[in-house]
Amino acid sequence: MKKNHNYCVIMAGGIGSRFWPMSRTAHPKQFHDILGTGSTLIQQTFERCLSICPIEHIYVVTSDIYGTEVEKQLVGIPQANILLEPSRKNTAPCIAYASHAIYKRDKDAVMMVAPSDHLVMKEGAFQKTIEEAIAEANASRELVTLGIQPSRPDTGYGYIQWDDFDEPKPTIKHVKTFTEKPNLELAREFVKSGEFCWNSGIFIWRADSIIKAFSEYLPEMNDSFIAIAPKFGTPEEKEAIERIYALCESISIDYGIMEKAKNVRVVLSDFGWSDLGTWGSLYSEVKKDKENNAVIGKNILLLQSSDNMVKMPENKLAIIQGLNDFIVVDTADVLLIFPKAEEQKIKQVVNDLKVSKHGKFL
Repeated sequence: MKKNHNYCVIMAGGIGSRFWPMSRTAHPKQFHDILGTGSTLIQQTFERCLSICPIEHIYVVTSDIYGTEVEKQLVGIPQANILLEPSRKNTAPCIAYASHAIYKRDKDAVMMVAPSDHLVMKEGAFQKTIEEAIAEANASRELVTLGIQPSRPDTGYGYIQWDDFDEPKPTIKHVKTFTEKPNLELAREFVKSGEFCWNSGIFIWRADSIIKAFSEYLPEMNDSFIAIAPKFGTPEEKEAIERIYALCESISIDYGIMEKAKNVRVVLSDFGWSDLGTWGSLYSEVKKDKENNAVIGKNILLLQSSDNMVKMPENKLAIIQGLNDFIVVDTADVLLIFPKAEEQKIKQVVNDLKVSKHGKFL
């Protein structure tokens, strides 16, 4: 793979509220070694990027409160490649920032944009998929996303519907529609139809192609970044970013551009992917005991219990009897016991805590 014009953008500014109480505002899940592999999620993402482009072409967009942690965990990344957001405005401003910074540097740049906290089990298959997507993005100048072949009707993922219109290859499809997280009945219909895949949130496009899309669908945001682009890499960058972020609309790249654009293709993919967005998605990836309990911790004794996701501190003994299909997570200051079937409500619990006397636990 030619690497001179390849770039990677790692989005690392989220707080992972559905992974509370382990993921907190001060130390969100991308900075944790969730699976006990010896590497945090962002470190694993960084390593994958090194197979796509040289280290000096890897950018991280994160909250300004995480800049030091990114530098600490990603050894060798140029400090200038850590782009700091003064506030959380969803993924569109984040991607606009990185796209303009890279385009200023390289007019022929092609970018992979990926979240920092996803799991990839088949590294070789992932690299082949990215090579295919980069070739497509360069040849067609279209916006390319990776779609995951669904293994179950999951309500925690968005879905992409594809068709065979103008199909360049059997694995590359024209995108028909994007759908946000559906209910279970609709998810079953999607999987049954064979025309839908999960939306991975991983994108590949030329910098000039995505900037053109911003100019068409989010013109005010695009104009703001064009105006301050000369200040990138200078001492004036921080003040300029703070000024325009205060004005930027908070909007996702999916809603702001991908759902509206007509020139979107999806590469149908299978590389052992999970977005690790919830405790349930972690449960799917962790080795189970004979009663289908997924356990992370050394001193956990489960009696007459099944189908649970349990995470305990290494130095704590936990004895659990008669519990079925629950999430149990213990940290230094919070104990969560929650029905696994209702895990999507954890985010609402976190939102409720924000306005209660317990907000200090976030």
